[in-house]
Amino acid sequence: MSLLRKTSTGLLRNFKPRSVHSEGGFFSQGAQEGKNGLLFGETPPAPGQKRKWESWEAPWYFMLGGAVVILGLGLPSRPDTSIMTWAKRQAKKELDEAA
Repeated sequence: MSLLRKTSTGLLRNFKPRSVHSEGGFFSQGAQEGKNGLLFGETPPAPGQKRKWESWEAPWYFMLGGAVVILGLGLPSRPDTSIMTWAKRQAKKELDEAA
């Protein structure tokens, strides 16, 4: 019996599917007892008060805005490196030299 067959047989014998576990998996219900109807389970602030940002929100919005600006300005201004553009320029140059 080959080493590969021995190894694979041993792995298959000891394999236990994750769905057997009683604590649940990724799609299990979780700790919340019922649905409260609020977005992300977050209670709205009292009238006249503003919602306090979490520590990750300011860097997230800053980086997202920076990425939009960089991509919005950088992608349209990138050089044209397609083979068709190069071939057209090369053909025009050769035609101008021949004439």
